[in-house]
Amino acid sequence: MSNPKIRIHDIATNEIIDREMTAEELAEYTAVKEMLKQEKAEATAKAEAKQAIADRLGLTADELKLLIS
Repeated sequence: MSNPKIRIHDIATNEIIDREMTAEELAEYTAVKEMLKQEKAEATAKAEAKQAIADRLGLTADELKLLIS
């Protein structure tokens, strides 16, 4: 499998260069991608926990927003 591509567009000359990521760029790309995946999972878990509390209290989403804000 080849590395993901990087597109460089020089707007002064309108030259477009497509190239594969270097090993360093790929490592950074993978780390950022994993970090974003983890942040999304944490946000989802937090939202589910809030919803579970609201459900136990019998609150609607609008009522919960009013309490939090």
